[in-house]
Amino acid sequence: MKGLLGRKLGMTQVFTTDGDLIPVTVVEVSPNIVLQKKTVETDGYEAIQLGYDDKKEKQATKAEIGHAKKANSGPKRFVREIRGTEMMDLEVGSAVDANLFQAGDMVDVTGISKGHGFSGSIKRHNHKLGPASHGSGHHRHRGSLATGGITSRKGKIDKGTPMAGQYGAVTTTNQNLEIIKSDNMNHYLLIKGNIPGPRRGLVVVKTTVKRIKQVPAVELVDYIGVSETVVDTEEEVLVAPEVLEEVAAEVVAEPVVEATEEAVETAKEVVEEATEAKEE
Repeated sequence: MKGLLGRKLGMTQVFTTDGDLIPVTVVEVSPNIVLQKKTVETDGYEAIQLGYDDKKEKQATKAEIGHAKKANSGPKRFVREIRGTEMMDLEVGSAVDANLFQAGDMVDVTGISKGHGFSGSIKRHNHKLGPASHGSGHHRHRGSLATGGITSRKGKIDKGTPMAGQYGAVTTTNQNLEIIKSDNMNHYLLIKGNIPGPRRGLVVVKTTVKRIKQVPAVELVDYIGVSETVVDTEEEVLVAPEVLEEVAAEVVAEPVVEATEEAVETAKEVVEEATEAKEE
């Protein structure tokens, strides 16, 4: 299994060359630093410890600073382990970037879900609303516990019975998500669909545990490299869109300027004729 740490930035949408719209989540994946390698001989299992997001030394403990110095790095805000042998060839102090995943890879994304505070059973467990008519004293209550929550011979409510309580702010994983784009230059991943957590929240992107690890990558529309062709008398010349806009503005402006000058000359002639007639 391979993986890396990142931050959820938010959601947007992209288009394929076939015209399909794909909702994606943008994940910032600045280079992760390998802080430690754990082996069976020393720790009883194999894993790679990754550090993400630098923090000031005055905010870190001496233990964190000393641990990071072994990897020739500064203290990290987030430290997580990726188990498995797939990344054991990396050395301590090396960097892991967005190139770890490519478009078409299937991943599982783990994060801490958004916290909703103390919520009722309607929102927390999707219970049914009570009667909406006037006089009903039961609109958003949980309902009777006489049959659903009490176990026979115990005389008390079972632990885990769906009721109102703290909702969200728990570690959760969305499985089997597709990598739509991996951009190492700008340090981000586009992952199809939604992932847990608020904006700027930490997420761990790992190879999926499902059977299918990769699917054919989709081809996205490239708006940056778009150019328009202007046919000249002898050869074709590629012109950037912003240049075409400037040329079009000048072409439109010339007739307007000429028309304005003609109107001014006509107005001057009318004023001169009126002045001569008044003097006579």
